[in-house]
Amino acid sequence: MQPQFDIQLSDSVTAQRREKALQNPGFGVHFTDHMAVVEWDSEQGWHNAAVTPYAPLQMDPAAAVLHYAQEIFEGMKAYRQPDGGIALFRPGKNAVRFNRSAKRLALPEIPEELFLEACRQLVRADEAWVPETAYHSLYLRPFMIADEVFLGVRAAQRARFIVIACPAGDYFPGGVKPLDLWLSTKMTRAAAGGTGFAKCGGNYAGSLAATAEAYENGCQQVLFTDAYDRDSIDELGGMNLFLVTDDNKLITPEVNGNILEGVTRDSIIQLAKNLGYEVAERRVTISEWREGAATGAIREAFACGTAAVVAPIGRLLVKDAPEIKLPEPTGTITMQLREELMGIQHGTISDTNGWLERIS
Repeated sequence: MQPQFDIQLSDSVTAQRREKALQNPGFGVHFTDHMAVVEWDSEQGWHNAAVTPYAPLQMDPAAAVLHYAQEIFEGMKAYRQPDGGIALFRPGKNAVRFNRSAKRLALPEIPEELFLEACRQLVRADEAWVPETAYHSLYLRPFMIADEVFLGVRAAQRARFIVIACPAGDYFPGGVKPLDLWLSTKMTRAAAGGTGFAKCGGNYAGSLAATAEAYENGCQQVLFTDAYDRDSIDELGGMNLFLVTDDNKLITPEVNGNILEGVTRDSIIQLAKNLGYEVAERRVTISEWREGAATGAIREAFACGTAAVVAPIGRLLVKDAPEIKLPEPTGTITMQLREELMGIQHGTISDTNGWLERIS
């Protein structure tokens, strides 16, 4: 039986401070008044569901998550609609992926309806935090940590599921402009049989050194290749990748266990097909990209993810090799897909796919 949420509301942030935060939200800087929490242990299952004031967590220094990284998370958004209501975008896909990650990290799977209800309850509690500014949104971060006090190496017998939220503006400072990517030639993100397909903190921690290298070389993102085939593209540090050919076809690395099966990626594929574009999910290589960019056979490239939505790519920089430049750094199809997707999310374009879940 699913636990009922105990709603404990508290206005910890004044309306004036909230309004100031919404004027310039950035990303992951300002957090809403509340959080949703559900506890689990191997004897009681899921219990003690509540929406409580946002506050620091109390945790024992021997909690399993601090030693063995038993942790997973999701990223999703709530959007203000033209009539003032609020909608979540494809939350069921996040719930399914969350449990896929939980299974891989030996964490308890959470009933999908409980996952969704926690997100709904938090958004309703903090409805005033959902921005009304065009193309801004409320970013939700559901996550689970193993908090059993035990240093033995095994799956934890106690965990907490928590949802927090923050208003989100542009993910990259300066708005939409072509990204420069840095190709990681020494470090990889994942390998066959690993956790590449799971959304867990360890994957992102392992990408940070390569991302720092990208920053040092004037790039905004890092591109990873396969651990065994260094010509085959996997994904960026936190986003999936698409290339657009001169005959208006989209190609993207196939889901092979190494890359995250992005909700935005899946949405782009469906939208592109709806608009009449052919989409190929297959092996994509650096060599193909280099040759295609030189001949004009590949005209556009873009990255996509929940936080950044769709971001055009201008160049790929490679150490000790010529850079790869795109003929159309801010491509027509890239921007068409971005505007189409964001229009659906914000309710200004008809949602013919049934992706929005209205919650107010």
